[in-house]
Amino acid sequence: MASKALSTSIRAITARTIQDGSPQMLSPVPVHIAPRDVHTTLYSFPDMEPLEYTSYPVEYLSLPLRRDILHRAVVFEGDATRQGTASTKWRGDVAGSGKKIRAQKGSGRARLGDRKSPMLRGGGVAHGPHPRDFSTELPRKIYDLAWRTALSYRYKRGEVIILRDIADLPRTDSILLKEIMETNGWGHTYGRSLFITDVRRNNLHDSMQDIGEHGKVLTKDDVDVKNLLETGRLIVENQALKNIFLEHQSDIAKPMSRLSRQASVAETAV
Repeated sequence: MASKALSTSIRAITARTIQDGSPQMLSPVPVHIAPRDVHTTLYSFPDMEPLEYTSYPVEYLSLPLRRDILHRAVVFEGDATRQGTASTKWRGDVAGSGKKIRAQKGSGRARLGDRKSPMLRGGGVAHGPHPRDFSTELPRKIYDLAWRTALSYRYKRGEVIILRDIADLPRTDSILLKEIMETNGWGHTYGRSLFITDVRRNNLHDSMQDIGEHGKVLTKDDVDVKNLLETGRLIVENQALKNIFLEHQSDIAKPMSRLSRQASVAETAV
């Protein structure tokens, strides 16, 4: 049932591409003329002033949508978070005599074994839960591909905003942060937003806790694939995005050399 619900959730998220009237996917572009890099704009925070261009290889930020891979990744993460600590005593775990209570026949009453029978008060639980590990396995390459697929899907929909850096707020101020989010269309009305920072920004984290209905703030180490799909906007710090790509590129041939070609075009102002 859980797997079916997650599958329905993934389909509902990705189905927005068709429902909102966005252009449909065309036939694949031939390899020899396909662009090798995705160019994007870096913004400042909190005034959202466009600062410069940067580029990422298409293997990182322009992958085709794969619902099956996203579903497998979300199920994998969900299974890993299940505690599996529920525990009951079966009849073999209950202390007591193994002597049969009454004769098998002749009493006119139901057949019973010993006092530990699940049919009696104080007896064991029939087929009750025991501690277990619910985690499942997923190849690392598929999981890494799911990360980049999720980011590519959100980027193509215009829902990823890349900031050159997220400077921490001067103080804990939830009112100021709420105004910033409402001004930029990131708040509750627009489906909430997720801030992804490279390191913890204490004032930003504390301010967001007071206005949790508008979004949340996570560091790159606390984000998973499900987080990338469940909010209306992703506001990502550029350094955090780089580190995410560096961590999730095991399925790419010669990943480091390819990513090293990324060059920030600082002299090209927007």
